[in-house]
Amino acid sequence: MSISLLRGIGWYPVYVLVVLLLTYLLNQLDRYAIGVTSMYIAQDMHWGDKDCLLNMSYSIAEVGNTSCTINRTLPVAEAEAIGYRVCKYDFNGQGELYQLLAGPVFIVIYTISGIPLGIAADVTSRRNLLAMCLLFWSVMTFLTGFSKHYWQLLLLRFGVGIGEAGCTPFATSLIADYFPVNLRASAIGIYNWGIYTGYGISYALGDFVVRANIINQGWRWVYWLASIPGVLIFLLLIFTVKEPARRNEISDSPRFTYCVNTYTCGYLSVALQPFADRTLLMLILAGSVRNAGGYVWAYNTKPYFNKYYPRVVVADFLTWIPLIGGSAGAFFGGFISDRLVGSRGLSARLWVLIMSQAVASPFALLTLLLPPPWAFIALIPSNIIGEMWIGVTLAVIVEVVPSNIRTVAVAIYLFIITNIGGLMPLLIPPIATSTSLRTALILLFPGLYLLSSGLFFITYLTYKTKQSIRMTTVINAEDEEPLIKGPDGTDSVDEINGNQAIA
Repeated sequence: MSISLLRGIGWYPVYVLVVLLLTYLLNQLDRYAIGVTSMYIAQDMHWGDKDCLLNMSYSIAEVGNTSCTINRTLPVAEAEAIGYRVCKYDFNGQGELYQLLAGPVFIVIYTISGIPLGIAADVTSRRNLLAMCLLFWSVMTFLTGFSKHYWQLLLLRFGVGIGEAGCTPFATSLIADYFPVNLRASAIGIYNWGIYTGYGISYALGDFVVRANIINQGWRWVYWLASIPGVLIFLLLIFTVKEPARRNEISDSPRFTYCVNTYTCGYLSVALQPFADRTLLMLILAGSVRNAGGYVWAYNTKPYFNKYYPRVVVADFLTWIPLIGGSAGAFFGGFISDRLVGSRGLSARLWVLIMSQAVASPFALLTLLLPPPWAFIALIPSNIIGEMWIGVTLAVIVEVVPSNIRTVAVAIYLFIITNIGGLMPLLIPPIATSTSLRTALILLFPGLYLLSSGLFFITYLTYKTKQSIRMTTVINAEDEEPLIKGPDGTDSVDEINGNQAIA
């Protein structure tokens, strides 16, 4: 966003955007904390898979006769090369119970709750609902720090999903009403910085706070510290953010011509009508595949490096790489598409999606093939280029649906892509068992990036075909107009007293 454009809308919308960004940061921090603390929680509560873990602190007497010569997760040669032979057979925080906690338990309720919350937001204050959701998921996160059993984690994770479900539908709808079309994708891209900032902070808390072991509470402080800022942002939302008037401007992108009267057609049926369009369906399918790749990597990054490079302190890299790379990608994706959409229309946004994922996938592959620090170096362009998609797809959604169903339309979109993406990590255990964790991640991280690029291209072809058909229809309609008009501009054939008369 340039300074001149910001002056045109004023600084208050920018302030609102910052508050929404902070809200989303906490959303992602509370969501991904489980991914970086799972091993510590599993060892504390005794659940999940067990494995031979490299001995970083235990004495030989404590670990008994377990040694790296029987370690299935680390070759003997590699163990000897780094000078570690004694291991600890313990819970590793992986396996089906972890993937269930990270995926379905959270995702199913998250997506189901989003639709009724979206419907409520389109008829009442989005600001108030967002604030209440923030407070609710912060309380659930805080209580997670007191968990003593796996079933308690499940219930509280369930609660976090309910609260977080309203965040993006409410926030993107507010952004759409605070920012005009030519700034919308950029604003949504900035809002999505919350993903990468929250994800990076989760590593800082998950590694450094656990190691600090404050008053001997270890991983529990991660959840307590992550939840406390939610109260402050809740107060900022309630007392400083105003509910904006709902925009209903005509966008350069073609809208779908359906019944938009929610009273005569039924609210949910109106909201679902745009999703019957083949272009939008393909966009959602492509977004679902891309989202799946992101979910797989986000929830398996630490398990991957723990398995293959256990001496690497992952937080040294992943506290800043997602923040800088992902945030830059989310912004530039929106910025580039905003600059091009005025002259090239919706197809410009689609080309940003196509090219970004095609170019990012080789770097994602190198992340899994190279050892640290080169793996992390390859992750930087993967983040910058690969994350250009997120704000662009949301901008397309909010531009092609009527304003009175915008929030619920975003909720439906998130329902679909999050269900598909969030359930994909369940494929990791069976693939890893039959091959390896690295192979599973190659298939479901760079592999899905590349597949999404192809699906975004099919979306583009579908859109161009539809555009061509519409143009042909308009031309044919113009050709069929009567050659002779009446003096008042009407057709020369009039209806007079029920009888046809030729003028």
